Amino acid sequence: MPLRPARRRTVGVLAALALALCALPAAASPLPAATSTAPPAPAAAATTAGETPAPTDDAGSADATVDAADTAYLRERAAAAVADLPVAQQAASIVMGHIGGTDPAALAAYMQAGFGGFILMGANIPGTDAELRALTDALAVDPTLPPLIAVDQEGGLVSRLDGDVFPASTTLKDRPAADTSAAFAARGALVARAGITVNFGTVADVTADSGSFIFGRALGTDPSGAAERVAAATSAQQPFVASALKHFPGHGAAPGDSHHAIPTTGRSLEEWKTTDAVPFAAGIDAGASLLMYGHLAYTAVDPLPASLSATWHTLARDELGFDGVSVTDDLGMLLSSGDPAYADPVANGVAAVAAGNDLVLMVAGSDAQTAGRMAAGIAAAVDAGTLPAERLADAATRVLALRMQLAGSTATWGVCDTCTPAG
Repeated sequence: MPLRPARRRTVGVLAALALALCALPAAASPLPAATSTAPPAPAAAATTAGETPAPTDDAGSADATVDAADTAYLRERAAAAVADLPVAQQAASIVMGHIGGTDPAALAAYMQAGFGGFILMGANIPGTDAELRALTDALAVDPTLPPLIAVDQEGGLVSRLDGDVFPASTTLKDRPAADTSAAFAARGALVARAGITVNFGTVADVTADSGSFIFGRALGTDPSGAAERVAAATSAQQPFVASALKHFPGHGAAPGDSHHAIPTTGRSLEEWKTTDAVPFAAGIDAGASLLMYGHLAYTAVDPLPASLSATWHTLARDELGFDGVSVTDDLGMLLSSGDPAYADPVANGVAAVAAGNDLVLMVAGSDAQTAGRMAAGIAAAVDAGTLPAERLADAATRVLALRMQLAGSTATWGVCDTCTPAG
């Protein structure tokens, strides 16, 4: 797949996009408008079970991977655009919102608040591919600079989209890494054809304990095997979507289900570096765009959940070299833990950003006003001086740079005549 030529075309498009961003006044819209560079809607997915989708003779992929020079350029232009935004708009731009339903008009109205992202859950998925594409189109209030539209499409045990018949973790953990690559290339194409740009689909946790909550979703039972498959899944998806790793720093060592509690482990930092860290390091090296922080605590490193821990964010940046978008797991899970320390969702959001998250996500326990309250709380914390303005600006810059990158992709989708069945 010709990734390098696609990257060069992407950067050329982004140059015009970024300059347009910086040229417009901050008050014109939730984020400044830009000239149209959105990729065309897909005609069909070029995938069948076990096959890697075939590219067209143009770019053939969104090519969500960029090199260091491209990243620096994007960040520079995004930072200039963010500097012109009021604090309230910066805050809204780092919130990934969610409401239920499949009404495109309702979803479009919700996104008018300027949220930087939206996560699709099962109740958002309509009955046909055409309806799903209409829904994701509606989420892009400004189609020249769409929000990050995300989904949890791991395959197997966690699947939101119909048509994912590709191998998943339950079998891939016992098969060669090449099988993971083929499955996740197909999965990435399935996600992208729906107009979804982010897949929270790569579980980088590792455990050999079949009784563990995360065992069925992990891609390996030992660090090296998991690392090979995580890297394969990441590399295979990045040409189609922005791929995310979860649940950093590793759910396998912390027993329990973080949807209902805050699992803990006494594993030391040195032990972590040779075990749970290994798959995450491999995925980061493979170019993952996002890193999702779990609501779990390695108490020997920091008693706080990793999602609220500045220590773990520093380790990811400085030790593992992650330079992409840091995102929380669903902050509603902290409410579900029953711990009174995390009973205030807005306070959790502010703490998450202060710790180093660039994107805050809340689904469980939320309603149509929750994301707006979260954004308002983050802005108020900046105004009060309890959240550094520089931290918010950095978060907004990273999120905007990723949005610009994805908006400037040059994907060309077409029917695959050589696939079985055709199309």
